[in-house]
Amino acid sequence: MDNILQLWSTSGLAQMGSGQAFMILIGLGLLFLAIRKGFEPLLLVPIGFGGILANIPGAGLAYSAVENAINAADPAMFAEMARALGSAANASAKDLLAAYDASDAAAHLAVQQLAIDAGYANGMLYSFYTVAIASGVAPLVIFMGVGAMTDFGPLLANPKTLFLGAAAQFGIFATVLGAVGLTSLGLMDFSIADAAAIGIIGGADGPTAIYVSSILAPDLLGAIAVAAYSYMALVPMIQPPIMRALTTEEERKIEMVQLRPVSQREKITFPLVLLILVALLLPAAAPLLGMFCFGNLMKECGVVDRLSDTAQNALINITTIFLGLSVGSKLVADKFLDMNTLGILGLGIVAFGIGTASGVLIAKAMNRFGSTPLNPLIGSAGVSAVPMAARVSNKVGLEANPQNFLLMHAMGPNVAGVIGSAVAAGVMISLVGG
Repeated sequence: MDNILQLWSTSGLAQMGSGQAFMILIGLGLLFLAIRKGFEPLLLVPIGFGGILANIPGAGLAYSAVENAINAADPAMFAEMARALGSAANASAKDLLAAYDASDAAAHLAVQQLAIDAGYANGMLYSFYTVAIASGVAPLVIFMGVGAMTDFGPLLANPKTLFLGAAAQFGIFATVLGAVGLTSLGLMDFSIADAAAIGIIGGADGPTAIYVSSILAPDLLGAIAVAAYSYMALVPMIQPPIMRALTTEEERKIEMVQLRPVSQREKITFPLVLLILVALLLPAAAPLLGMFCFGNLMKECGVVDRLSDTAQNALINITTIFLGLSVGSKLVADKFLDMNTLGILGLGIVAFGIGTASGVLIAKAMNRFGSTPLNPLIGSAGVSAVPMAARVSNKVGLEANPQNFLLMHAMGPNVAGVIGSAVAAGVMISLVGG
């Protein structure tokens, strides 16, 4: 009987808390949206599954060796860790974790060695996170793959669309101010670094959001990543009402002139010039933009087709698996379920809406001063959700005029949005990352 009771006490069911059960349901919900609704399945499937794994009671898959040792609630281990951290011998698990987070590198190493010597190890998801995200590798590899799949032709053929991509980044900076404002009112508790990381959601660029949050606000990574990818997946639902509200029927019917052919020399030169100019002015943007431009150069130069194919397919797919599971590891109940998370989700949708509206309004303003008319609908594609935002612009345009094909025109601001979000990320890291 004692053995049976011991087996039950160590089971996941006996250790299951309400928060863990709720987060498992959240993970199942993400899987439902990905599988049944088709919302960004390449990311939501591993994120949702990772969230389920992270909340399995007693498994400790998303925790470090130290956290697993503390969660085990062994009095002898508590005493040894408290001694190493200079805390009271009767310190609680919460106090020990706080002391560990606030301790110096030497204390970190000492406590880690204690946990390892006692037989505790880093969880599987924690190891994935350390390698894929904490190091910054996964978002950069994803950006290289996106660059290898991107065609700068529409942007080069109509350089004016660069302004639409820039305009859509207004949502990022507006959200930063919103997060700071909520904190000043006492409604939330965000630092300026937290606000900067949250603001990137407005760019609708998942890898950039993950990269920035891993540097500026790692504790908010899970909420920021889920918000970013959720809103990217919901582009077809979020953007059309905003686009219709800000444009007239006549504006939506505007047909744009055919784009000029772009030479291979232009396509090879552009990523090199772009990287050099931006990196010299804003070195913090060099990692993201550098990998993006490198991926595009491999595609356009025509002499490394094997490398380009690998970056577009096998490499980006493998990285996406570990990136998604790593993000899911941050959906642990005790770290995810708080008011700040709800604030991030709310600010994220506001940021996305502002980014969409800004692109449309700037396109309307450009029509007042330019000789060649722009369909304002392509301004909404200035957010970085490639190519979903461009497809939405095309779909809404076809509803107004069945002969109005805007997809290639919308790809210009869409690609510009990727560049803009990388630059905005560099600005945030430069200003508040130090």
